[in-house]
Amino acid sequence: MESAYTLKCAGRKTVCCSTNRDQEVRPMEVEIKLRLPDRDAYEKVASQLASSKTASYAQENYFFDGDANQLEATHTVLRLRFYNGNDKATVTIKGKQVLEKGIGRASEVEEEVPDAAAARQWLQEPSKMLEAVPLVHQLKEKLGIQHLVGMGGFGNQRDVFQWEGETLELDQTSYEWGTMYEIEVETVNPEVLKPKLETFLTSNAIQHSYSKSSKFGNFKNRSLL
Repeated sequence: MESAYTLKCAGRKTVCCSTNRDQEVRPMEVEIKLRLPDRDAYEKVASQLASSKTASYAQENYFFDGDANQLEATHTVLRLRFYNGNDKATVTIKGKQVLEKGIGRASEVEEEVPDAAAARQWLQEPSKMLEAVPLVHQLKEKLGIQHLVGMGGFGNQRDVFQWEGETLELDQTSYEWGTMYEIEVETVNPEVLKPKLETFLTSNAIQHSYSKSSKFGNFKNRSLL
């Protein structure tokens, strides 16, 4: 298998394994997204939060579209993600993320794949997801997708911490054209929590800025914003 850093292929609300049409009314994911300038800043955050670390994941992220670009046309993202090899796999459908002053909002539904190892066949035969995954089948019916094509992907190392009663995710995302570092905190109170997070970073002399693009946006545009 290729490295998670050169991938190629042929805490949020979730909706799991159902064909209920009500899933089309998607929950909204709201998260704080702050960029870190380099590995040194990343290490400082990890060190400050070390005692509250709860998990660590090597993630592989793969993306797909219809053969007539139906998902791009509707600002929809279809992602297949693997955790720590074949420990877990999820399929996620996201709407276009709107980022403003370090707060991102996007519709999102997700379901876990029962057999992560078997899901690897979808990297070579992505159209099988149209029938195998209820969420993707809904896309097929709604948008008239007959075939899926792989767009490629990227690797992400995610360390998870508890902070201020919330889940803070520290990411090192590796694209073919470079690496970026980011903090994400999913929360229902982003306007309250963001100043606290910035104060925490500033008080520990950790430089940061607002993220200007989603990870998928950076992947699609070959950027590091």
